[in-house]
Parts: sequence; structure tokens; C-alpha cells
Amino acid sequence: MKNTAKILTVFLGTLLVLTMVGCPKKCVVPPEPVPPPPPPDTMSEKPIEPVKVALSLAAIHFDFDKSDVRAGDATILAGDYDQLKKATGTQVTIEGYCDPIGTSEYNMALGMRRAESAKSYLVKLGANMSMFSTISFGEEKLVTQDEKQFELNRRCEFKPAQ
Repeated sequence: MKNTAKILTVFLGTLLVLTMVGCPKKCVVPPEPVPPPPPPDTMSEKPIEPVKVALSLAAIHFDFDKSDVRAGDATILAGDYDQLKKATGTQVTIEGYCDPIGTSEYNMALGMRRAESAKSYLVKLGANMSMFSTISFGEEKLVTQDEKQFELNRRCEFKPAQ
């Protein structure tokens, strides 16, 4: 029993010494400080001036009593969008038109749906929504009175603000 007590005392003493001394600390190198960001460039704080670009935006057409953008007209809108990307700050009015079939009230609403549909498509392509305003002329400004060519009246035109 004396041997056991002696071994236990030595073990506990060693354990106490190791606890007090512990393992050597690892040398931790502090990370290099991150340099502060450069001061803001006073030139970039100026408001963005609109870029004057001559726009030649093509009209798109719609099927009878429809306001969804057709595949061929989507290509036209993509070309219009390419021009609009270069004309920052430009305001564009999208005008919706209809043929004379139907009531004036219905055609005014349909013209607005067509204008809003064209606007939504351009925004989906990446255009800023705030550059557009929409208006409907319904059947007020017909391209043709010939019933065989009424499809020419079902359109949206894009007018850059002056």
C-alpha cells in the first residue's frame, strides 16, 4: 500500500507540475493590418450626365386583340434595348395603338396593355424601369383605314423625350 501511495503521490505531483507549466504556447503571428480604403474620388460623385445618342427605335406589332410580345418583335425590342443601353438618362414614351375594331374604351385599355407589355419586356432585358412612361392612343391615330391592313394599327411606338 505504501508503494501505491508513493506512486499515486508521484503521479499527482507530475500532473500538478504539468498543469502549472503546461505545453509551450504556439507562436501566433498577427495578421498584417488591412490598409484603409482609398479616399472617395470626388470626380465620381458628380451626377451622371445623360448621354446624347440619336435613337432610332423600331415599332413592334401585335396580333388581333393581344398584348403579348411576339417572337419576331422580341428581336426588335432586343435591338431597341441595345440602343437604349448607350443612351443613359434618356426618357422614352411607349405609345400603344389599336385598330378601330371594338369600343373606344376597350381599345384604350388594350393600347395601354400593349405599351406596358413592351415596357415589361425591355425591363426584363435589363433596362431601367424609370426611363419609360406609357400612354395609350387606342384607335385615335390609325396608320391605315384599310381593313386588309389593320395589323399595321396594332402597334407600339417608342418616342424619346425631347
